Amino acid sequence: MISVAARDDSARGPAVGYADPLGEPFLRTRFAVPARPATFVRRPRLTAHLDQALDTPLTMVNGAAGAGKTLLVADWAARLGQPVAWLTNEAGDQDPGKFWAYALHALHTAGTPLSAGVGGSPGDLRMVDHRLLARLADELNGRDRPAILVLDEFDRLAAPETAEQLEFVLHHAGQGLRLVLVTRTEPLLPLHRYRAAAAMTEIRNHELAFTPEEAADLLARHGLRLPAEAARALVERTGGWAAGLRLSALAAQQSTDPETYLKEFEAGHSTIADFLLAEVVGRQPPETQDLLLRVSVLDRFGPELAEALTGRPDAGPLLAGLCRQNAFVEDLGHSWYRLRPLFGEILRVHLRARDPGLEPELHRRAAWWLRAHGAVPEALAHGAAAADWECTAGALVDDLAIGRLLTGLRADDLTELFSGMGPEAGGPAVDLVRAARELSEHDLDHGLAHLGRAEQSLATGAAAAAGRLSCVLLESLAARLTGCPDRAERAMADAAPLRREVPAHLLAKHPELTALLLSHLGSARVWAGHFDAARAALTEVADLPGGALTELPREDCLGHLALIDYFDGWLDLAERRALAATDATRHCGGRPFPGAGLGQLVLAAVAVDRDELCRARSLLDEAAESGPGPGVPDPVTEACRALVTGRLHRALGDARTAANAADPAVRAEVTSPWARADAALAVAAVLLADGRPGPAAEVLAGIGRPGGPVCAADVAWAQLAAGRREEAVGAADRLCTETEGRTGPGVTVRATLVRARAAAEAGDTDTARKLLARALLEARRDRLRRPFLDAGPGIRRLLDTPPLHGLAAGWLHGDGPGADAPPLLVEELSGREREVLARLAQMMSTQEIAADLYVSVNTVKTHLKSVYRKLGVGRRGDAVRRARERGLL
Repeated sequence: MISVAARDDSARGPAVGYADPLGEPFLRTRFAVPARPATFVRRPRLTAHLDQALDTPLTMVNGAAGAGKTLLVADWAARLGQPVAWLTNEAGDQDPGKFWAYALHALHTAGTPLSAGVGGSPGDLRMVDHRLLARLADELNGRDRPAILVLDEFDRLAAPETAEQLEFVLHHAGQGLRLVLVTRTEPLLPLHRYRAAAAMTEIRNHELAFTPEEAADLLARHGLRLPAEAARALVERTGGWAAGLRLSALAAQQSTDPETYLKEFEAGHSTIADFLLAEVVGRQPPETQDLLLRVSVLDRFGPELAEALTGRPDAGPLLAGLCRQNAFVEDLGHSWYRLRPLFGEILRVHLRARDPGLEPELHRRAAWWLRAHGAVPEALAHGAAAADWECTAGALVDDLAIGRLLTGLRADDLTELFSGMGPEAGGPAVDLVRAARELSEHDLDHGLAHLGRAEQSLATGAAAAAGRLSCVLLESLAARLTGCPDRAERAMADAAPLRREVPAHLLAKHPELTALLLSHLGSARVWAGHFDAARAALTEVADLPGGALTELPREDCLGHLALIDYFDGWLDLAERRALAATDATRHCGGRPFPGAGLGQLVLAAVAVDRDELCRARSLLDEAAESGPGPGVPDPVTEACRALVTGRLHRALGDARTAANAADPAVRAEVTSPWARADAALAVAAVLLADGRPGPAAEVLAGIGRPGGPVCAADVAWAQLAAGRREEAVGAADRLCTETEGRTGPGVTVRATLVRARAAAEAGDTDTARKLLARALLEARRDRLRRPFLDAGPGIRRLLDTPPLHGLAAGWLHGDGPGADAPPLLVEELSGREREVLARLAQMMSTQEIAADLYVSVNTVKTHLKSVYRKLGVGRRGDAVRRARERGLL
């Protein structure tokens, strides 16, 4: 029999044992409520939740090692104001007899009276008398005030019999017992019953995590007062794990720069690593430790992926067990898991130390498994980490994602991912990736070489359609960059059957592919001067719904459509489209596109036509800053830059500089008719300035098809200046009749001015005045000033005569040389528009203006658009500046 020390019968009950069933003394520390350190942070949100334990029979505080479970419950128990029986369990308590001996002694120590039949220790370690449990439950059920029993480290009790006996007592004790379990794992109790009956209080791992505010309090208690952002970053890295925060704070105390230390410390070589390796990894059997180390290279994993890395068929049960144990393995749902970030970081360091060559192999296995199961982004990351470029490039090409290297928010990430690919890597997919990278950087020679090798490898019918369609996409880009419209047309024709071979879900997943094909085709058509066909392709992309993957092609197409509008003489429409393109540039981010800056160039061209030369120069500078960088330039963009620069210098009176600037330095297989025409016009302007009309006429005669109505009108004007009146008037007449309704003031005004000057030179002043009146009325709407300023002294003299002077008054001035007044309004501002403008000058936001004027925000926006249009600007700051110039403010 076990020795029992007798005591006098009293209100506390009869004799109680002071030794366990083995005859060893009870360890008092196991019954003591743990003391809280000076740095302990009381968290009211958790203690308030824990107060519910007084109303439910069962409470479970379930969290990972070091989550702060014990200190939370200890603080709650110490402040409760009534006795709490506390028992810290140990691994040696597996036998029910020993557990109950300690549990009964804990109740006795807390002052819970027990009768003689209950108060002694069980006499047999292997079994507990059912009558003892029944008497215990009965006595607890008869209490006026429930006993509170806290079982700390309950996860150390693995015996199912103990859990069954505890459930029996809890169930039959009724309102006489409040059981609080502090554990790392789910106890073997019928928790579902208690949950269904609302008879259970739960605090789980996610709730135990420190908030940034609580972390800042903890750091302050360690003498570390850091910015809120630093505390937030530390919580993000540690997942709010209490032990991690405390250990980090202790280590940071030793640093001369605590904030930097907490941001950059190496978790794998810290006291945090020692804690986790001992408390979490060290408690696991060898096969589970190996599993944890191998899956540490993954951001997320399921049983099958874990099996691919470990070769173990039982990875699924092991992962589920680790999740139940709160072993820093989180359940993501649908049988997918992940390691807590800090834990994964530490395991990877441990993996490299234990088996240095294993990590690349694990990444390689993960890459091939993920590629086979369609998880492309993850396959790319692991393939690159393993330096398995065949797998990595193949995954990108098979997914039809080659266009992601050219556009979208991930373009820079993908470029960086493939930056480690050395020359030793080979294969058609690798060549395609290299070609895409080099063509996107406008490295034509290397890009075309790699593209040629890839096309040769994929020429057989057995090659996957995704690979061949990727070749076609890069062919279209190459066609654009080399100024070869026929090549672009062939690429588009080749794409049609391949798109039918590719799975529909891949095409739906990659809208950028179609957008890029059409964008490059449209640009090549613009280069060739095939504006109607170009408009059809470009409009299809411009009308696509917004999205990160198609935003850059949409911006590119809007810029090209704006250029076509300009060539057709529609300045207002060109401006609106160009502004939309530049607005898209500001919002989409991502890498520069071949046509980057084209929107600003069209705006600059419009500004030159309006004689807003300072604005034009500023826009040219903006376009240069937003361009795609070094390399072979995009033909359309570079030719447009040359056109605008040349026109700006001609407007400034520097014909020679204009001629030097007007010849675009592009590498093109086909000459663009509009680029050729503009360069010829610049040369003719120099010859005319030198008084050599004959050679100028010869240059103009060699232009052939001028490539757009605006260019045709400019050629007609130059022919008139060179003395070829008949040809000039004939060309102007054709522009006015054949393109009627299809061209805007940028064309019709120029053509009308040719006819007016020809009439004036022929002595038909009445006809000249009528034509000038028509031109002034048409030009006024778009503020088209430059053609009148370039029309020569004869036309200017006519403009100074009534009634033409009245038609020109108030708007036909600019900021170019010789202007004697600042640009005037096209229309007067309304009273409300002046009120909006005044508040704009006070730096008020749109919302503030709306509130001040008692109107809606949309109404203010409408007024602002009208103010911008009337002042000839596109920005708030420019509107205020222009208004001050005109004395409106």
